[in-house]
Amino acid sequence: MKVQNKVIVVTGGGSGMGREMVLNLLAKGATVIALDINKTALEETSALAGSNKEKLACYELDITNKEAVEQCVDKIISVHKHVDGLINNAGIIQPFVKLNELGYEEIERVIKVNFYGTLYMTKAFLPHLLTRPEAHIVNVSSMGGFLPVPGQTMYGATKAAVKLMTEGLRSELMDTTVRVSVVFPGAVSTNITANSGLGNPSMAASKENNSFTMLSASKAAQLIIDGMEENRYHILVGKDARMMDLLSRLNPGYAAKLIYSKMKGLLVN
Repeated sequence: MKVQNKVIVVTGGGSGMGREMVLNLLAKGATVIALDINKTALEETSALAGSNKEKLACYELDITNKEAVEQCVDKIISVHKHVDGLINNAGIIQPFVKLNELGYEEIERVIKVNFYGTLYMTKAFLPHLLTRPEAHIVNVSSMGGFLPVPGQTMYGATKAAVKLMTEGLRSELMDTTVRVSVVFPGAVSTNITANSGLGNPSMAASKENNSFTMLSASKAAQLIIDGMEENRYHILVGKDARMMDLLSRLNPGYAAKLIYSKMKGLLVN
């Protein structure tokens, strides 16, 4: 689906890849509705939109609150009349610790944001999207959704759930006007660590221990929007994601060992 003149919703639009996708879509002529739990971040995104600000609407929303999501979706459709696309980008990581040391509070938070937030948004918008001449849902999973990353086991589990939910949804909607894509970003330079309430040390450690080149958020956003417009099933973002996708299918055991060797330095002992 070409994004020009379409109305597209982006979650996590206040920072990182979400913000860059908002700006990319605006530059391509789309009307964008940015959602984020952080009102200040949304205001910063709006300021960065410059002359495209008139085509941007921002709504503060906690996507883990099902009732709030449903109310927000009703409001968006009432105000904007229609929506053609949904990009479920909002997500958080867990503390870099082994599952045995990860508390249930952190586990539940990651599940609520990454999986239930994506589910609530998809379910709330889908009936409306099915009425459109053409529409598109893009759900952001992760390279960690098909490959185990030590210290991010529950994060990976939620992203694997997003992967399979999205793939199943795509199959269910094959005979409709709604297209569906799932995104697998590799290492992308964003502030997800800070936004997850974990501070910044792990990102510095990641750069020291990880030989993969980190992609800029703006480049990642461009690749995602390009994939959306080309109706790709899987959108692999970055050379690392493409390489590990292939390797994990050819030799999953070796791929897991390789990622362990790159990421084990991040684990809190």
